[in-house]
This record gives sequence, structure tokens and C-alpha cells, in this order.
Amino acid sequence: MTSMRGPLRWLTVALILVGPAGCAAGVAPAPTPAADARAEAFVDSLQARTFAYFWETTNPRNGLAPDRWPNPPFASIAAVGFALTAYPIGVERGWVSRVDAAERTLTTLRFMWGLPQGTDASGLAGDRGFFYHFLDMETGLRYRNTELSTIDTALLLAGVLVVQQYFGGGDAREAAIRAYADSLYRRVEWPYFLRDQRPLITMAWRPERGFGPAAYRGYDEAMILYVLALGSPTHPIDPAAWTAFTSTYEWADFQGFLHVNFAPLFGHQYSHVFIDFRGIYDAYMRGRGIDYFENSVRATRSQRQYAIANPGRWADYGADIWGLTASDGPTDTTIVIDGISRRFRTYWARGAAAPYINDDGTIAPTATGGSVPFAPDITMRALVAMRERYGDDLYTRYGFLDAFNPTLKDTTVRLRRGRIVAGKGWFDDNYLGIDQGPIVAMIENHRSALVWELMKKNPYIVRGLCRAGFTGGWIEGRCN
Repeated sequence: MTSMRGPLRWLTVALILVGPAGCAAGVAPAPTPAADARAEAFVDSLQARTFAYFWETTNPRNGLAPDRWPNPPFASIAAVGFALTAYPIGVERGWVSRVDAAERTLTTLRFMWGLPQGTDASGLAGDRGFFYHFLDMETGLRYRNTELSTIDTALLLAGVLVVQQYFGGGDAREAAIRAYADSLYRRVEWPYFLRDQRPLITMAWRPERGFGPAAYRGYDEAMILYVLALGSPTHPIDPAAWTAFTSTYEWADFQGFLHVNFAPLFGHQYSHVFIDFRGIYDAYMRGRGIDYFENSVRATRSQRQYAIANPGRWADYGADIWGLTASDGPTDTTIVIDGISRRFRTYWARGAAAPYINDDGTIAPTATGGSVPFAPDITMRALVAMRERYGDDLYTRYGFLDAFNPTLKDTTVRLRRGRIVAGKGWFDDNYLGIDQGPIVAMIENHRSALVWELMKKNPYIVRGLCRAGFTGGWIEGRCN
């Protein structure tokens, strides 16, 4: 594996602590300039450690990023997309050289392009340009009976377009990166997944039983999927798909914030990793008078208000300890704690919004870390508070472990993963690639807008947004 360039400088600020831990729920003193500066320093450490997750755990022989670490059963194609997105950030921050990042990127794209595709149930990596959700870490072939996934392919390809745009040099390596990226994107036959849910995009297909019953409807992470499908120069979908997608949104008030609701925060983050939605509007948002960025601001702040209100009476919830999204969890069981019956879960799409609340007291740092650009005042304070309050039980080699649950302190409970620390609660023992990705990328978008600025120059992203009807802001005058 290529070594990191220069000292591991993020380790020098790993123990930065800010302010008193454990502010009372609902009490959020205004940060001082010194606190802001120390929070920025901690976020620098967090971003660097999280970047190192992708650089150090990815298979250097083929570029496949693990779904999780340190127990990597398979590669996640979405995690590969986030890894690709992280490499330019590492170059710009001085954590790796441009040559090393370009070499790793080229290895990844060349390998992905060369993987076999077709309709057989085994011995292949995908079909019609789409990839299976999980791949074997060594061979790159379908892992067990995993599905051909539209959203995970989209997240992979979004990262592919990031590196296509970033590596614009004239040498042979960077020219090859651009060529492989273009080929990977142009190969995808997006209309194929409109087959059973026209004009909405179907989520999955398996050779054993065909298309799954679900399609992407209602506001969620699939904006990037629709934009990529609309922007294709070879196999585009009809713009009617965007209208159909937005027609299923649910506009509602939650915790005093009126917005398009989706309970887990990842749905308000993933598309925004790649697209700067500030000041651009489709027909739906023009009618609501806000843009999608402001919508994510409201979703983020509403979750904090939910934690302050804490209707479920979960331990430690408050102004600086909050954040629900899809994440690991401790176990699947129901136990009584302090007279209250508590249902806990393992991996689950946790979230809080008007349509429903999925909450078992498990907090995921990626919920706040992936929302830094939307509300840096409250998210960075929350990240620092989590670091200080839970220490090395939560914050380790690659930043924050995936999740923790302060309510579950019973050391006799049989866990599916992680451990219970006496007096503190349950802590995961794994990192997840799809949760690490938004942290490193969205911190960078907050700091420099690097990913956003790259994608503003990508003709496929611009074309997709134009065909979806976006106008205003940075896209004004770019739709022919």
C-alpha cells in the first residue's frame, strides 16, 4: 500500500477537547471565538482520520473499498464512490501526493471497467453498466445473492465523475482516468430500470427473481440517481421521471421546521455531497420558495430539536448529542430499562420526521458530520461534544466509530456487535464506508466547496439538472 506523504499530522490534534461536556438538554450556550477555533481544529483532525479510512482500508490491488472495517466481509460499490471522492480531497489537504492519488484512482477505474457483466447469477460484477451492491474484495465479482443496485451504482458513478473532473492533467495517467470514467458512465443503460415502475426508477434487480417491487419515490437520497440518469448522453431517461419523483414528496412541519421530509439524515446528505443546490430551483422547490440546500438545513435543525425535546426519554439526548440516520446498532431485542420497555435493533434506517420516527437511542456521528455545511454552528459543536464526552470509546483510528447508544448500559445483554462500556453505554466496533464518506466530503464542501466546484464543471451533471428543470444561481444560462 502506498504510504502517506509527510507526518500523520491529524494525530497531533486527536485529543482536542472543547468546553464542558454534558450540557443540559436544550441549553446551548453561544460558542466563543476560541471555541470556534478549537472546533475547526478538531474537525481538521476528524476529516484527516476519516480520509485515512479510505486510503488505508481500500484494497490497493483493485481499488475496492470495504463495506466496513475492521470486519470487511465484502466491498461496497457506494463506498468505492466515496473513496474516489475522497482522493482529490486528500491531495488538496496534503495527505497524499497527486501522483499516488492518481495511481490509486486509475487502478480503481481500470478494474471496475474490466469486470465482467451479464445476466448470469454468478461469476459477474453487474449488468448493463450497473453493478451489484456488494462485490468480493479480491475478485470484484458478485457477493452471494446481493442485488443489482441503482442507487449504489449512482453513488459509485458520482465519485467516478468527481475524479474525472479533478484529474485534468495532460499526462497519460490522468488522461486514462478521464477516459475510463467516461466509459463507465456512458455504459449505463438507465431506462432499463424504468421497466416495472415507469416513470420511476426501480431500486433493484436479481437474476434469480427479476426486478424488485420498490421504486425511488418521495424525497430521499435518489436525487443524484435521477440527475445522473437524466444527464446521460447515451441512455438517458425522460424528464417526466423527475416530475414523477417530486410529485411523491411529503411537505410537512417537524419540530417547527417546514420542509420536504425524509426521516434518516443520509437522505438529506448523499446527493448534496456531489451537487451544490444553493440558489438553484426545480419546479417543486420554486413553488415552495426554498432550495434543496435550505431544505436540508431545516431537516438537520429539526433533528436537533427532536433530540432536545427527547420524547422517547433516551439517555444523553440534547442540544449537543443528537443525530439519527441509517447505522449499525447493538442488538435485536426488547428489554426493560428503568421501567420502560425498550426495543433495540442492529442495522436500521433510524430517523425522525413527520411521517415516522425510527429511534432506539442509537446515535450516528455521520448524521451530524455529513450535515456540517447545512448547520456548521450546531453540527461542529455536536461532533466536538461527542468526542469529549465519550473519548476513545467512540473516537479512534479512523475518527468516529459508526454508532453508539448511551441508553443501553446493561452488560448482560447479548450483542450482535460492539461492546458495552460500564456507565457509558454501547459503542460500535466498526466503521462503515457509506457513513465515513459524507463526513470527509461534506466537511470539505464546508471548508472549500471542492467537490461542489468540480461537479459544477461536469457536463453530465449540468445536463441532468437542466433536464430536471433547474434554473437560477450557478446553473442559470447553462441550459441550452
